[in-house]
Amino acid sequence: MTQRSFDERDIHLALDGELSPEDMAAYEAWLETRADMRALSARYVSDRALLRDTLTTLAREEVPHRLQEGAHSVGRKTKGARHMPLRRLAVAAVMLVAAGAAAGFWAGRQGFGGGETLAALDVVGEAVAAHQVYAAEKLHVVEVGASDRSHLVGWLSNRVGTRLVAPDLRAEGFDLMGGRLLPSGGKAAAQFMYEDPSGERVSLYVAHCVKGETTGFRLFEDEGGRAFYWQEEGFAYTVAGAISEKRLLEIANVTYRQLLAGR
Repeated sequence: MTQRSFDERDIHLALDGELSPEDMAAYEAWLETRADMRALSARYVSDRALLRDTLTTLAREEVPHRLQEGAHSVGRKTKGARHMPLRRLAVAAVMLVAAGAAAGFWAGRQGFGGGETLAALDVVGEAVAAHQVYAAEKLHVVEVGASDRSHLVGWLSNRVGTRLVAPDLRAEGFDLMGGRLLPSGGKAAAQFMYEDPSGERVSLYVAHCVKGETTGFRLFEDEGGRAFYWQEEGFAYTVAGAISEKRLLEIANVTYRQLLAGR
């Protein structure tokens, strides 16, 4: 019998329990050979846990007054229909909003609470915005060029308040262009910009975050923006770019290892 091939869709089927026992055994064997798909599967598991925890919390909260009014309005406009009790209807509206937000912005490993997520999204949003602004520049992409790498790293390290390195991404096809100092929540943040031979650019952004927050890699995706970010020891690190998710993750892994080794 010819063994069927698997792809990302099968990850969802497996997590939903919709693969047959025979397919499940073959799927698990396939997953063992695909590190990228294992990482994706782990991310989906985490997404579900985070979404479940978030919605559980929301369901326990008091229904906002504006949603109560909206629910009354819906009830008045649907005479003769089968109605959902007021509180359940309003809570469902809150949960749908939350589900949309979670699907659009949250991904990664478990152990990341709601407040921490919002704090992280502030920083990663800054990082992606900064990348989009400066990656589009022609003449003023960086403040200090790569030719003065030692000064650049020392200056940004002193201003941000942690020991930084400008990762060497040449093996991944990207050369350091330089970097700049940026504001972030009243403190200093650092951005290192890289470019490949085709002109594609990626950046590393380092900023302060809430102390005690430590996470594994998380994926952020918004219209026109993609980034992998992580947090540890009071700092958030974001690798942003418009390249494929797989390639960006590889660069984020290399960046993380070099930052760790440089401390």
